[in-house]
Amino acid sequence: MPSTPDDWQARAGRYVARPQFEDYAEKYADYFAMTRHNGIIELRMHTDGGPADYGFGMHNAWGQAWQEVGNDPDNEVLILTGTGEHWLAPSNPQRFTEMMRPPRPEHFAYDTYYDAMKLLENLVFAIDIPTIAAINGPNPGHTEFALLCDITLCADTATFSDTHLLAGTAPGDGLHLALQELLGTKRAAYYLYTGQDIDARTALELGLVNEVTPADRLLPRAWEIAEAIRRRPRAARRLTHAIVSRPWKRRLVQDFGFGLAHEMFGISADKVFG
Repeated sequence: MPSTPDDWQARAGRYVARPQFEDYAEKYADYFAMTRHNGIIELRMHTDGGPADYGFGMHNAWGQAWQEVGNDPDNEVLILTGTGEHWLAPSNPQRFTEMMRPPRPEHFAYDTYYDAMKLLENLVFAIDIPTIAAINGPNPGHTEFALLCDITLCADTATFSDTHLLAGTAPGDGLHLALQELLGTKRAAYYLYTGQDIDARTALELGLVNEVTPADRLLPRAWEIAEAIRRRPRAARRLTHAIVSRPWKRRLVQDFGFGLAHEMFGISADKVFG
């Protein structure tokens, strides 16, 4: 943070220290490989250096990482991407069943709900800099925070789908909002009911993403755009982010808690009453 004159500190009190890149890069190293150059911070999701293997630890880390990135004034543009050929590693039903098997921690349901809320709330409300997502390949879920970024690029191998209902769960944890906002009510309903894949070219035609590139050009293109944004005046680019992210703020305030509560209630209701 810029130095503050001693006389001002004497009159106003010392500032509370902001997060330091070196500290939170190490703190979240199991989930993100973080790099920063000239104020552009890249967060690359991973597990042991390969595609990120979704789990509740990662689910918990995402929202906290957004908060610390957003609270570091040395960050000017954010790039979010995955590792290897997949946005997240292909899902492993056996591993997920094992994660859900009792006994579970006390307050597990509430903590899962809270983490799901903060995953999107902190991305949209805690980050005040331009955001770029680079979706590097097919996904087994959780592309919602990529779609909520200001600019979304994807590799030509990327696919999008919401398969909650196919798995017996109401689709309420965020991707449904992105589809409703970007595709419109009727198209979103079709994809939420069918779980059908949307390929990269169709995603571009439907307005889910801004550009489709070959996989090897994806990250260089994200950096190219980030560097162009970085050259604009600081206040102008941050206030542009405030303008373009406002529809997501409205959507989250109005609808996100409703959808997430219905998803989690449905899981419980089917177990108890089904």
